[in-house]
Amino acid sequence: MITLVVRRTIRATPERLFDAWTDPAELVRWWGPKDVVCTHAEIDLRVGGRYRLANRFPDGAIVWIGGEFERVDRPSRLVYTWRVEPQTESERVTVTFDPRDGGTEVIIRHERIPDSTRRDGHEAGWRDCLESLANLAAER
Repeated sequence: MITLVVRRTIRATPERLFDAWTDPAELVRWWGPKDVVCTHAEIDLRVGGRYRLANRFPDGAIVWIGGEFERVDRPSRLVYTWRVEPQTESERVTVTFDPRDGGTEVIIRHERIPDSTRRDGHEAGWRDCLESLANLAAER
């Protein structure tokens, strides 16, 4: 199994970024790799709560990602399982929001990735997501 770590410092507070990550109305504004639109987000933000996101690709295909929250520590950390439907194996994502001078370093640790092809796709997707999150934060 492979682990991927992606980081980016964003000029916003940990609280602002944590909320953008966990509020469905905010999440659909920035979530997804380039050219992918998050059309639906359900989030039950509690340990044991579930989330489900719909990603619409340029060809119109919808891919659902879902999982369960294992840890919710606002505003510093989220840990959740990650499963692209209809897969049965779960990966794990830990998102840490660390205060930095003038902003927050967002650190994504994506674990239990089965192969390098999927790892590469996750890396590109997470980098695009963080770019979009930074753009959302800059709007305010």
